[in-house]
Amino acid sequence: MTLESKRRAPQSGTARSMVIFVHGYGADGADLLGLADPLAPHLPDTVFYSPNAPEKCTNNPFGYQWFPIPWLDGSSEQAAKTSMAASVDLLNAFIDEKLAENNLTAEALALVGFSQGTMMSLHIAPRRDTAIAGVVGFSGRLLEPERLHPETRVKPPILLVHGDADEMVPFEDMGRAGNALVEEGFEVYAHVMKGTGHGIAPDGLQVALSFLSDKLPA
Repeated sequence: MTLESKRRAPQSGTARSMVIFVHGYGADGADLLGLADPLAPHLPDTVFYSPNAPEKCTNNPFGYQWFPIPWLDGSSEQAAKTSMAASVDLLNAFIDEKLAENNLTAEALALVGFSQGTMMSLHIAPRRDTAIAGVVGFSGRLLEPERLHPETRVKPPILLVHGDADEMVPFEDMGRAGNALVEEGFEVYAHVMKGTGHGIAPDGLQVALSFLSDKLPA
């Protein structure tokens, strides 16, 4: 199985960097690909991808999930872990495939996740063989932080962005993730979207753009 994805070509016509959006629970790739519109003029050499997660969402048959969420959909913890492991393998394979297709190395890639997509991105990036350019994590959390120390192989820079009025993923999860990552030696940046719920505010997107502009190859 391979992940289905939409693609937004680089404005310059030549891909020198790549952004892969990793969507949230119940959404699809198209949900985040729209972020390429405000980003692309400032990142003209960047190709954008936004794959669909591999499973139909338990709670929303029109959307997808990287893994079920027991407290939302009544699934078991074991089912969530099994699904996540399979999704991690598929997303890693997708990353490798798209880097090869565009003749790019890991240092030219940034992952931009939202909610469950942030959980996936923060899990995958430290465990790859080569560090990617960076991770932007909107409104998510670091799953199983106790596994970070024994399983970390590389330490890409990470930007965490969260609304302080998030009703779905508690704002406090940003601090927990940041503290765990800093303790492990990661370069971590954080931005609070004031008065923002479970979403992406313009100021958060601006900070993400600054981070991507700084970390991706010129």
